[in-house]
Amino acid sequence: MSRAGGRVVGRAVDRRTATGEGARRAWPAVVVRTAARRVVADRGGLAFTAVFYALVTTVLSSLWRLAAGASTDGTVAGYTAAQLTWYVAATEACTISLNTRLIADLGDDIGSGAVAVELLRPVRVVGLRVATEVGRVLPRLALCATVGAVLAGLAVGAPPSATAVALALPAMALAVTANLLAQHAFAAASFWLRGAASAWYLYHKFVFILGGMLLPLEVMPDGLRRVATALPFAVMAYAAGRLSSGHVEPWLLALQLGWMAALWIAAAAAFAAGERRLLVVGA
Repeated sequence: MSRAGGRVVGRAVDRRTATGEGARRAWPAVVVRTAARRVVADRGGLAFTAVFYALVTTVLSSLWRLAAGASTDGTVAGYTAAQLTWYVAATEACTISLNTRLIADLGDDIGSGAVAVELLRPVRVVGLRVATEVGRVLPRLALCATVGAVLAGLAVGAPPSATAVALALPAMALAVTANLLAQHAFAAASFWLRGAASAWYLYHKFVFILGGMLLPLEVMPDGLRRVATALPFAVMAYAAGRLSSGHVEPWLLALQLGWMAALWIAAAAAFAAGERRLLVVGA
C-alpha cells in the first residue's frame, strides 16, 4: 500500500469511525470499498494486469497441455490437459492479482516511520493495511479470473465440473486473503531486523513451488508433497487450482479458513509486538 493510498484510506476511516460505534464496526467494509474504487479507476493498471496475466497463463497452460499430450495416458499426475489448463488459470489469477513487492513495501514503511504515524489512528494498523490490500486485490482478481475463464474455455472448452468451479470462486478470494495475511506476518520482522523486507523474493518462491502455483502438488515427490500440504502456502494457490480443475473437494475451503485464522493471529500478534517496540524504544 502506498503512503498516499494509506492517507486517503486512513482519512476515510477517521471520518467513519468518528460517527459512532456502528460506523466503527463497519470500517473494514469502508476501507475495502475505498481501495477497490481506486483500483477500478486505474484503467491502465488493470489493462496491464490483464495482458500480463493472459501472456503468462497462455504460455504455462500450453506447456502443461504439451506435457499431458506427451504422456502415455494423456495425463500428468492424474490431471488431464483440460484440467491442467483450468488449474493454471486459477492459480495464476491468485498470484498475479497480488502486489508481489508488498513485503518490501511494508518493510520500507516500517523502517521509514510511516507505520509509527499510523498508530495514531483509531484502528489497528494490521487490520487497516490488510483490509486495504484486500480491496486493491479483489478487482484485479475478478479481472484475471474472467480473462482466465475465457482463455481456458477457448483452449479446452467448458470447465471439468461446474460444481467444482463454483467452489473455486470463493477459494480464490480466500487464497489471496490468506496470502496477504501471511505477507503481513512475514513483513513484521522488519520491526526488529533492518533489511528483512528483501526476503520478499524468497517468500514468493515458496508460494510458486510449495503453494502449487507452477505445478500441482501431486506432481512433486511424496516427501516434498507432504511437506507442502502441511504448510500454509498450499491454500494460497493449490486449493483454488485443485477445485478449478474439476475436483469437488469442499474440505479445501475449510483448510483455507483454518489457515486464514492462524495467519490472522500470527500477523496481529507480530504487528502488536512490533508496535509495542516502536512505542517503547522509538525504533
